[in-house]
Parts: sequence; C-alpha cells; structure tokens
Amino acid sequence: MSVPHPTPADPGMTWRDRKRYLFIISGLLPLLIFVGWGLVELTGWEVFWFIGPIVFHVLMPLADTLVRKDPENPPPELVGWLENDRYYRAIIYMLIPLQYVATFLAAWIVTQQDISWIGYLGLSWSVGYLTALAINAAHELGHKKETVNRWIARIALAPCCYGHFYVEHNRGHHVRVATPEDPASSRLGEAFWTFLPRTAIGGIRSAWNLEATRLRRRGDRVLSVHNDVLNAWAMSVVLWGAMIALLGPALIPFIVISAGVSILIFESVNYLEHYGLLRQKTESGRYERCAPRHSWNSCAMPSNLMLLQLQRHSDHHANPTRDYQALQHMEDAPQLPSGYGTVMTLAMFPPLWRHVMDKRVFDFYDHDPSLMNIHPPKREKVLARIAKHKARA
Repeated sequence: MSVPHPTPADPGMTWRDRKRYLFIISGLLPLLIFVGWGLVELTGWEVFWFIGPIVFHVLMPLADTLVRKDPENPPPELVGWLENDRYYRAIIYMLIPLQYVATFLAAWIVTQQDISWIGYLGLSWSVGYLTALAINAAHELGHKKETVNRWIARIALAPCCYGHFYVEHNRGHHVRVATPEDPASSRLGEAFWTFLPRTAIGGIRSAWNLEATRLRRRGDRVLSVHNDVLNAWAMSVVLWGAMIALLGPALIPFIVISAGVSILIFESVNYLEHYGLLRQKTESGRYERCAPRHSWNSCAMPSNLMLLQLQRHSDHHANPTRDYQALQHMEDAPQLPSGYGTVMTLAMFPPLWRHVMDKRVFDFYDHDPSLMNIHPPKREKVLARIAKHKARA
C-alpha cells in the first residue's frame, strides 16, 4: 500500500510499506504442523516431525544471512496512519486460532495415530516452537488498551501454561527492564542455563506479588476470581483438562514437552534482549527512563517478518504500545550480530555466546564495568575479561 508523503524536497513523494504483505508469513506459521505431517507422509522421513526447530534454527538463520538487512523506517508522520490499518492486526487474529488448530491436530496425531516415539517427540517439540509464536502474539496484544485484545492475549498464553506473563511483562518487566532487579533481564557473565530458572521462578513470584498488591489496593481478596494470574492458569487447566478427557492420558507428555519447549524458546529470547545492559540511577536514586540503548536490536528482515518485528526491541521498550508494523529500527541502539534464530541458538551454548556477545557489551560501554549489568557471582571473572579485552583494543 502506498500513501502520499509530502516533504519540502519532494511534495509528491510516495511511501510504500514494502513488507506489508510479507507479514502474513507470521500469521501462517502454525501451518508448519500440516507441512511437516505432509512431508512425513510423502517421504516417510520422520525428521520432518521436527519441522519447528528446523525452521527456527536452520532456515531462519540461513534466510537472515542471505537476505539484505532492513533498517528502513516508516516516516514519523505516518506512524499513526500505519497503526490504524486493521490489516496488520488481522494477521495476529489469524495466527492465534491457527495455532489452536495446529495444536489440536498434533495432539490428535500423537494420541490417535500410529506414531513412533521419535515422531511423538518431534511433533511435540515443533508445537512448542509454534506455541512460542503465540506468546509473541500475546506480547503484542497484551500491550493494547482494548479489553478484548487483552483477553485474546490470555487465550494465546493458555497452551504454554505461562499465563502469568501477561501480568509480569506489562507491570514488572517494562518497569524494571535492564536493572539487576528484573528477573527477565540477563546479566553480563550469566549463562542462559543459569538465567532460565532465575527468570522462570522470578517471573512467577513477581507476577503474583504485583497482582496481590493490585487486588489489596482495590480491597479484593488475593485468592479470588479477580486474580489475573489465577485466571490465566485456570484457562490452561481447563484447556488441557478437556483435551486429556477427550484424547486420553497419552497426551500428558505432549503437554509437558510442548509447553516446556515454548517456555525455553521464549526465555532464550528474553535472555538475548537485554544481556549486560544497564539503566543508570539518577541523583534521586531512581533509574533513568528506559531508552533504545537498553535493548539489543536487529534489522534482519526474514526473522523480523516471522516474529512481528520483535527484534526492533529497542523501540518497543521506548514505545510499548506501538504496533509491530510501526516499530522503528534504532541505529544508535546496541546491535545483535544476526537475527534471533541465530542468536538464540548461540545462547544455548554459553562459551560460544560469551565469545560473540561479551565483547559487544565491552565495546558498547567502552570497557567501563560501572555501566554494565554484571552477574554478581561472575563479577571478578568478568572484570578480568574486560581488562584483557581493553588491553587488546
């Protein structure tokens, strides 16, 4: 779609969102379950049950390498117009029911069809990756003001049993991001496998405390139907309880694997988004306002199309309610070496991660450790590595 965009230099200039019809890729990704099933039937190769990790760890990084970067931003004057275009929101509304359909299909296959244990594992694993996409959709809708969008966000979170994210992300993470107090902000020197239990447990604890505080201020009981954390968890119990009643207890490992994988992938993304970055305290003792420099950014086009421009994370934290299609690439923000598909794979291997990412943190802060969010147990080792890297620079 093109719109007139007058400028002093060229009053007749026209701006076109060249990614407009490519964003539908994200909405159609749940159909990968159908593709994987078809390929298994066609070839007999069970490896295609693992179509989720194949796409996210092989094809998406390959595409990010081959396709040019996308630093283009919509003109600031057109951001409001772009956000009001309902086409982009429709893609998210399409993604969530397709995700449910794909999940139900996979659940039926693993319980009602003759499938090997390798196929069971692969299909459950693939559903986990696609459920992580639903978390991303919930992330987008959970920031909106409309009640219906917030309820849809909770529905999207039900399959992964991570509904408390709705509370913690909006009222916790966005307040404490890039500080030592935030369980979802990883610290320099902190391995992903150390971060994972810290953020998972810390996120639940934070969501519960935030919701308990909100309810007490209203004069409501914490253990009540008004508790958004309990409501979200109840949706997961009802969903999977009904599915087990329909398909039998053979579905239980599928639930555990798919939900576990989706949480793993989601938290690996959390891990890379703010690694080592720190908001400084002002003279008043409060943290400075969150700015683009407090989030890692990437302009890799294929993964941005698949992930609703989640990689333009610097602008998201500066403007949390801004719709994904209008997010800006921030050139002055710290830049990831590649798209999320590549970088979240690196996160699984701490030595590789440190080799690639730590020096980027050192350089971004000009080797000043007081500006970095350092993992306390690793502080001495990190300081030694900073000094060594500075000597080489």
